[in-house]
Amino acid sequence: MSQADRGFEEPAPETPAADARAQAAPASEANGPASPVAEDDVSLAREARQNPEAFGRLYERYVGAIYRYVYYRVGNTEDAEDLTARVFMRALKHVHNYHDRGVPFSAWLYRIAHNVVANFHRDNSRRPSVPLDDAQMELHGAHHDDADSKIDVDRQRDRLIRAIRLLPEDRQQLVVLKFVEQMQNAEIGQIMNRSEGAVKSLYHRTLAQLREVLDAIT
Repeated sequence: MSQADRGFEEPAPETPAADARAQAAPASEANGPASPVAEDDVSLAREARQNPEAFGRLYERYVGAIYRYVYYRVGNTEDAEDLTARVFMRALKHVHNYHDRGVPFSAWLYRIAHNVVANFHRDNSRRPSVPLDDAQMELHGAHHDDADSKIDVDRQRDRLIRAIRLLPEDRQQLVVLKFVEQMQNAEIGQIMNRSEGAVKSLYHRTLAQLREVLDAIT
């Protein structure tokens, strides 16, 4: 069992992974309030050991966020749908190993998603790719009605995403969790199995490396 799967664990989702795009919502909405959701997740995960229908509720709760995470790591809907299904299949298969040890169920799912994506890229011997169309992440956090401004923003975003793709895998993961999922360092640490301080340090190193890569990209 991988490090990310240790401590918990995957259903063949009843809902097609393609539906995840329509269900996708910001991580804060997908995960809800921290404490109540964490308690409910634990109860559902425990119930799912005997009743797969309970896992279906967990699937509905997190499929949008997991699909979005996978999509930004692989860059196309077909692979993202397939890999999202794999994540939840693995989670259902190993849910009997999940125990509440201070790591939220959602963080465990992201760990599984990370492993699934890493295996995908390893098997295909290619770097993760990120899509560039306007429906994707707004790295600059603003909408521009002016056509010239939008063209400039799109060019900058294209350049930035190409730079991100040149980063090591763990730093790509950090960028997606930080800017797409809008997670805090503590949440990212739970997913990446690092301390909050280590995530903060990695974040600063990632930004420094990103600047260097951007300077080298025309």
